[in-house]
Amino acid sequence: MEPADRIPSTSDAGAFRPHRVVVLALDGLLPFELGIPHRIFGRPRDAGGRPLYEVVTCSVRSPGPVETDADFTLHVAHGPEALATADTVIVPASYELGPVFDRGELTPELAAALALVRPGTRLTSICTGVYVLAAAGHLDGRPATTHWADAARFQRLFPHIKVDPDVLFIDDGDILTSAGVAAGIDLCLHMVRRDHGAAVANDVARHTVVPPHRDGGQAQYIERPVPDQQQASTTGARAWALGRLHEPVQLRDMAAQESMSVRTFTRRFREETGVSPGQWLTRQRVERARHLLECTDLSVDRVARDAGFGTAQSLRQHFQAALGVTPSAYRRTFRAGGRDQEDDHGGRGRETRQGQGQGQGRN
Repeated sequence: MEPADRIPSTSDAGAFRPHRVVVLALDGLLPFELGIPHRIFGRPRDAGGRPLYEVVTCSVRSPGPVETDADFTLHVAHGPEALATADTVIVPASYELGPVFDRGELTPELAAALALVRPGTRLTSICTGVYVLAAAGHLDGRPATTHWADAARFQRLFPHIKVDPDVLFIDDGDILTSAGVAAGIDLCLHMVRRDHGAAVANDVARHTVVPPHRDGGQAQYIERPVPDQQQASTTGARAWALGRLHEPVQLRDMAAQESMSVRTFTRRFREETGVSPGQWLTRQRVERARHLLECTDLSVDRVARDAGFGTAQSLRQHFQAALGVTPSAYRRTFRAGGRDQEDDHGGRGRETRQGQGQGQGRN
């Protein structure tokens, strides 16, 4: 699979085959993180009801028990040979990485297993699973993230990696890394969105009972006192703005919804979401535009107006900045039979350095 491109759809030439996701279960793994790929990738279906993904769990040893950090073990039915069949490999966090965590060195057993992964396979980590990708040399000179509490240590151990401790996940094309625990949900939803579009990812999010997009990054969770439950929130203003994305939305009007000064509102907003009101509003408008491009035949000019960008030029600029792709190219990719309503000259890109989430927990 070519990095940053969608995976083949069920209408592509050749026999149908779901995209195979192989999850590497290591001793000391966190059961919650192991379950994330199965829950998120187990839901998407094509128009004929066929699963778009197949999720397989494997061990670095022959099939058998794998220890967890809980009071139970898991029986894993596949050995390392499953890695050779993967289109995407996911490495969840483990508390027993040994020399991988201590010295940045793979064990012979783990090195032999990873050697089975085919070139071009998409590689993904959740939380401290990033140590495995780093020790294997896949992240040298590339951006990556991990749990904020491990970021400084990870950077010292792997100085050639560009560590960003503030985001929930980073998409660098063929390698994606996420912050701790629930940030794995954000990353897996992002991959579904990248592969099959926002409508499919939103369906998965609804059935998983999580937001399809969550604002901010993990910086908002770093050693912060628990906020006073009586403290005023900006939730109402956000709901008010979401109902008016097609209209000009002024910061002072959002602040007025909560009876706050602009200064206080801006500070509270950033504390709660991790981004400024303007950044949040732009992101919501981009997501509105994505939905309209996928699900309607509206012209790009009309999409721009309905999403609140005003003009097609403004939409193209914000869309390209956020997603690395133009509106017309996005529609061609994610809407079968979609009509191109403009002549733009952008190419297909990828989403990078995403921090679209909040609520990720600490290991």
